[in-house]
Amino acid sequence: YLPPEAAYNCVAELGELGLAQFVDLNPDVSAFQRQFVGEVKRCEEMERKLRYVETEIVKEKIVIAEESEGNIPAPAPREIVELEASLTTIENNLREVNTNYVALRKNHLELSELKNMLKKTEVFLSENQ
Repeated sequence: YLPPEAAYNCVAELGELGLAQFVDLNPDVSAFQRQFVGEVKRCEEMERKLRYVETEIVKEKIVIAEESEGNIPAPAPREIVELEASLTTIENNLREVNTNYVALRKNHLELSELKNMLKKTEVFLSENQ
């Protein structure tokens, strides 16, 4: 038995050492009835946000320094909450920037079209006089 207060730190340590193997003792329980389903969903949502940010980075051809693939310790629960908030803010900012970029491109094209129309009209009117 492992007390819930110590479970996170113990499992994180065992996982970092590569000494953990999990056996499902409740195969008849559905995934949605499991105790930590909320945390798993939060992690999946953070992973989705990270993939979105990565897609935007690749699309803009931004070079990011690679971290060494050494043993990165599991973040503490408080750090996960902070990371989740940061990722939400970054995702929202990126979506807003993308929306604004599309609107600016549209406005630029419309203004360029109007400018060209005015030039053509000016030429046309000057030829008729």
